[in-house]
Amino acid sequence: MTLFLWIVIFCVSVAVLVKGADWFTESAEKIGLAFKVSPFIIGVTIVALGTSLPELASSIAAVLKQSTEIVSANAIGSNLANILLVIGLASLFGGTLIVRRSLINLDLPLLASTTVLCLFCVIDRQITRFEAIILILAYLIYLAYTIVQRKGTKEETKEVMEVLPSREERREKERKRMGGLGWKIFFFLILGAVLLYIGANYTIESVMKLSTLLAIPTGIIAILALAIGTSLPELVVSVRAAMHKKYEIGLGNILGSNIFNILLVIGIPGLISTLSLDETTFKIGIPFLVVATILFVISGISRRIHAWEGAMYLLIYVLFIGMLFGFV
Repeated sequence: MTLFLWIVIFCVSVAVLVKGADWFTESAEKIGLAFKVSPFIIGVTIVALGTSLPELASSIAAVLKQSTEIVSANAIGSNLANILLVIGLASLFGGTLIVRRSLINLDLPLLASTTVLCLFCVIDRQITRFEAIILILAYLIYLAYTIVQRKGTKEETKEVMEVLPSREERREKERKRMGGLGWKIFFFLILGAVLLYIGANYTIESVMKLSTLLAIPTGIIAILALAIGTSLPELVVSVRAAMHKKYEIGLGNILGSNIFNILLVIGIPGLISTLSLDETTFKIGIPFLVVATILFVISGISRRIHAWEGAMYLLIYVLFIGMLFGFV
């Protein structure tokens, strides 16, 4: 009964965490628009942060609970889920994914570079405060470079709105009804932050309890169950984008999220305490991350990700799960 209870707590906590991130991000978007911040800048900052906010919140909670091995397992597991699971499902639901030149020229090299940087940082199976600062500075450089390279490209902003029409329609109605900022926006901003805190806290607590009850290392639960749960926003956005044939939004979402996970989901908690890598993350997670990133880059350079490649990604993810539990 205790085991079932903590499984339920884990699932509910992840759901609260994801919903809190959604409310927080949506409210922050509205505030940004009310202050006349460029929709593009909002897209590459607030929206990009929003899909990775669950990973960041849960990682900070893990450090505060002295379970630093969860941080790297969560970030690396989320990147694996984003590439192998999300892209795999997106290509199956949306058919062949077309990779635009802008992603090949900018995002894919940046993803490869940040993955290499991550490998250098974790080679000694820990991430120090100095390495965390390097990761954060790298993200700031990436953000500045992205803004400079893509500023003024209104087409992408237009496509984002088409992919998420219901959200934009709600935002427009809210803007017309209130004529600017209203108390509800700030209410949901605060509520989202509170849900993020509660969801992250109980998510990590349940991971630790399940680890004890199942006699499974916390790293395995974090790199699989927690990673999949916190990757749900990316899954929804990318699959919906693929089905609407807005391939750059779906793929760009994954690329941006993976870069964020490596540089900030690991970097920010690394400022609080030195992070350690557990055996599973180091010996299984890292090699699979390298393979998945290389395959993603190769698929991207070919300008198309076919349905059969998506099926291959999913099979590799199944192999990854099998190796986690010693079935392979």
